[in-house]
Amino acid sequence: MSVSNSPPQLKRELGVFGATLMGLGSIVGTGVFVSIGIAAGIAGPAVILAVVIGAIVATCNGLNSAQLAANHAVSGGTYEYGYKYLTPAFGFTAGWMFLVAKTASAATAALGFAGYFLNILGWSSNWVIPVAVLAVVVMTVIVLSGIRRSNLANTVIVSVTLLSLGLFILICLPRAATTGIANLTPFFTSSPGAVLHTSALMFVAYTGYGRIATMGEEARSPRDTIPKAMIICLLLTMLLYIVVATVGIGAVGVDFLTDATGQAKAAPLEVVARSLAGSSAALVLAIGAMTAMLGVLLNLVLGLSRVLLAMGRRGDAPRFLARLNREQNSPYWAVVVVGIAIAILVLLGNVKTTWSFSAFSVLIYYAITNLASLKLSSSERLYPLWVGWFGLLSCLFLAFWVESAIWQFGLGLIAVGLIWHKTRRIVGNKDS
Repeated sequence: MSVSNSPPQLKRELGVFGATLMGLGSIVGTGVFVSIGIAAGIAGPAVILAVVIGAIVATCNGLNSAQLAANHAVSGGTYEYGYKYLTPAFGFTAGWMFLVAKTASAATAALGFAGYFLNILGWSSNWVIPVAVLAVVVMTVIVLSGIRRSNLANTVIVSVTLLSLGLFILICLPRAATTGIANLTPFFTSSPGAVLHTSALMFVAYTGYGRIATMGEEARSPRDTIPKAMIICLLLTMLLYIVVATVGIGAVGVDFLTDATGQAKAAPLEVVARSLAGSSAALVLAIGAMTAMLGVLLNLVLGLSRVLLAMGRRGDAPRFLARLNREQNSPYWAVVVVGIAIAILVLLGNVKTTWSFSAFSVLIYYAITNLASLKLSSSERLYPLWVGWFGLLSCLFLAFWVESAIWQFGLGLIAVGLIWHKTRRIVGNKDS
């Protein structure tokens, strides 16, 4: 199967600031607005420790993603790294797991946005799917316009989200200062296994940082830009998660935060804000949750389309997906196909067990990332070898911590994908 040695390349228009905001836009979403509440119900105040453990694992993965992207700065992320440093089967598996997990996550983000939007307006929940589809269409059109406009839209979205979280922290601080010690003690109210379980959930809440590496082809001076953006993004996110979890639990307690998470169409942080400062503060938090979901959706369309572009270039997906627009700033067919796929999942309604399934799929994806980083030469390596080993082992451990039915189904999907991959290569070799 013959592949062109020099396919058209996307323009390099992304600097450290823009790349960092892209990462923040991908990360700061369900992780801070919903998952902290879920995790607090499992581990109690020790969710703060789980946030740190998740950040450590994510940082190792982020560093390995960064050094791979710095040395092989093309679109596709671990799909491309698997091909270059491991084997075609590893590369394809990474791309396949990314597409499966993140398409479902994007549909969930669109549905989440629609739920909060309708809740603010007081409209019927019957409009959830149409509003979610409209959100997918709008974000797809923005991504079609190229990385520069996508970056501008993302900057606005991230700014509103961070301002709303800043307000949440300010609202909670006075109460947390008086009741924090009582609400945060005893710190360990559950088993070590519960802390590990919540660490797996909170790791998933960090995984948007991979979008920075996925867009390596569009970064200026990628060997410098990508590692800096990755590290800054992860540090800021960890600090944000720790502060939000600490002041939230300190102000209202674990039980209140857990109960708020279960309320229909309400972000737990929104419920906490309403209880402490009234409906106006709750409205600001709801707007922040909406922009967070839009940011996740925008960045997932970006990341998914770039992986599909890379797969189209190699023939693992139909080759028309590798075409760029006239300005060479967007893989337009890949973006359109991703938008359609997300909209189809939205039409099916809420995707069952999306969070856990995304956790397994993404952890397998990053296990392959870490494995590929171990193959870097000493001259290519930016960080010590143990960072790769720690990332690999921690990802494999957390991947199989999820429910057995989830990882068994995930392994089945990997097998189906590899059969498709092998068949495509056999047919391609016969045609060439």
